[in-house]
Amino acid sequence: MIQLLPRQLPALSRWFPAAAPGPAALAEHALATGTGQWWADRAVHPRTVAVRCGDHALLRGDPDALTAGDLTPLADCCIDAPDRFLPALGTAFDQVIPWERMVYTQRTSPTSTPRLPWGVTLRRLTPEHAPALAELGTDTAWIHGTWGGPTALAASGLGWAAFHKDHILAVACAHLLSSRYEDIACVTVPEHRRQHLAIACVTALCTDIAARGHTPSWSCSRDNRPSRLLAWTAGFRLEREYVHYVTGSPTRHDRLTA
Repeated sequence: MIQLLPRQLPALSRWFPAAAPGPAALAEHALATGTGQWWADRAVHPRTVAVRCGDHALLRGDPDALTAGDLTPLADCCIDAPDRFLPALGTAFDQVIPWERMVYTQRTSPTSTPRLPWGVTLRRLTPEHAPALAELGTDTAWIHGTWGGPTALAASGLGWAAFHKDHILAVACAHLLSSRYEDIACVTVPEHRRQHLAIACVTALCTDIAARGHTPSWSCSRDNRPSRLLAWTAGFRLEREYVHYVTGSPTRHDRLTA
């Protein structure tokens, strides 16, 4: 596949659903924020299109239009693709692991208002908080991956964090934006879990999202019981289930043509 130029992208929006909750919002998010990368089998009248943002990707179109090495840019990420792409994915990567996922939307108010521990304050993210986000480390870098890094997420103003002094203990942010939904990501520093920090951040963020005229959505693994419980407590209810595919390394090392 070839990597597409920014001026070529608006015409591709028809390939992906608009105003969709969950990971389907990735294409709209990439267009709105300028993050991510796009590929197609050809620049004019493409038959297959892919967009990757952070460690997530959408793949749509005709798998018969692909040739060996075309899917290399989608290595080591989670791909949302129709089942017809499975043979091509299996050929392209040394492993393709199906992962059952759930998408929720917020339909009720949170069941309770959490009280923060002494010395902890809840703050909206601002540009000055970029170092604190970066300080969370590589294990949680996924939370700002769809923004292109901690600086961009902090500057967006679309997140809330629980701070102790200048250190972030928990953060919730708009991970993916669509014209109707904002899909939420949330992470808590392991040693500060079970202190109701995540629900406090999520509640503040959801209030902001509603004020923007959007609906909060939530995506998580079927096996992630703590995430599902947090979503339920925050008023989220199941919208749909789907499967995405976690890819490994390419089985071929063809170079991508730009």
